[in-house]
Amino acid sequence: MQMWGIHNDTLTNELVDEGFVSIGWDDVADLRTIPDGREGIKRALLTTNPDAKPQSIAGQAGVLYRFGTDIAVGDIVVAPYKPDSTVNIGTVTGTYYYDQNARTHQHRLPVEWKRVGLSRTVFTQAALYEIGSFISVFQIRKHSEEFIAALNSADGSIDVVADSIDEVLESTDESAASDEPRASRIERHTRDFILECLHRRISHNEFEHFTAALLRALGYEARVTQYSQDGGVDVIAHRDPLGVEPPQIKVQCKHRVSTIGAPEVQQLVGTQGPGELSLFVTLGNYSRDALNIERQRPGLRLLTGEDVVSLVVENYSNLPEKWRSQIPLTSLLVVADHTEL
Repeated sequence: MQMWGIHNDTLTNELVDEGFVSIGWDDVADLRTIPDGREGIKRALLTTNPDAKPQSIAGQAGVLYRFGTDIAVGDIVVAPYKPDSTVNIGTVTGTYYYDQNARTHQHRLPVEWKRVGLSRTVFTQAALYEIGSFISVFQIRKHSEEFIAALNSADGSIDVVADSIDEVLESTDESAASDEPRASRIERHTRDFILECLHRRISHNEFEHFTAALLRALGYEARVTQYSQDGGVDVIAHRDPLGVEPPQIKVQCKHRVSTIGAPEVQQLVGTQGPGELSLFVTLGNYSRDALNIERQRPGLRLLTGEDVVSLVVENYSNLPEKWRSQIPLTSLLVVADHTEL
């Protein structure tokens, strides 16, 4: 049994709903019809992109060959899920197939997903760095124990998965991945660091004050509510400096990385009066039913942990020093992903 990391930045919920993992290269035919293995795939790639450099062709051919030939039934797939930056883990249940009716990503493998929507905060930074490879298909070797622990945990809850991984880490020597640190990997590392700081370094109560500070950095007037019977409203925000002109924005904060369900969102909606807006802020993500409420309810916005991280990155210089000291960042230039020497 081997463990593979597979990146898919194109398809979203259909991967889990239909039980497969896939890669691009839609201009390359069914890999089973291409003779001579890796060399044959190189020729096929050169036919569609004759100006590509030999090193690039060799790398692409390696990815396609691994996906079509090396990944076997029973192997474990770790798939970072880009829409909400969670991690899905499953096992391969069949051999490679080519879906000619699919609009894109026709190269596919059937997968039974065992753990979906895992927060990145349950894994060590070194493990996240390893699965942040800019290669589409790669073997996971250095931190496979963490992902196996997550796969074999008693249930899929964040706390149980995190405890299972902690137990593994106590008996293993985790070392940092040494892959080339290009732009997207460094960006992902930074985003993971911000999320980890918000999750580990500040309390539930402080998260409400941080949310108010972030809204002020965006140009709003914001204050944390002082009463307990608030119906889920933790922060009140306005565009009006005096806070007397509509619309008023009612904000609920949940300082956790698990999935927020529809009942919690509905609680906030219940506080929304005529002409008022509602904002739900969490470090995790939302269930489908919760997202359906957002689509159907005017004036409601649901912010995920990734949304919060993006707002921190975009407005970092406007945050008070108190919060910047909790999330210490600096600017730098890095090597672009697609640079070829």
